[in-house]
Amino acid sequence: MQAVAIMKQARISPQKARLVADQVRDLPVGRALEILRFSNKKAAQLIKNVLESAIANAEHNEGADIDE
Repeated sequence: MQAVAIMKQARISPQKARLVADQVRDLPVGRALEILRFSNKKAAQLIKNVLESAIANAEHNEGADIDE
């Protein structure tokens, strides 16, 4: 299942955000959150917020179970 969340007007360069996004792309949600939680980059916090928003969107809009 895929859920969508978009962050607009992020005050970070795409190259810096891409470094963190590439680390968590195609990982299970739990593992991705774990990596982002312990990363000390600014982009990690921004991407973690977007990922948590996507989880909430999937739960609310599509009735998905977050434990899956």
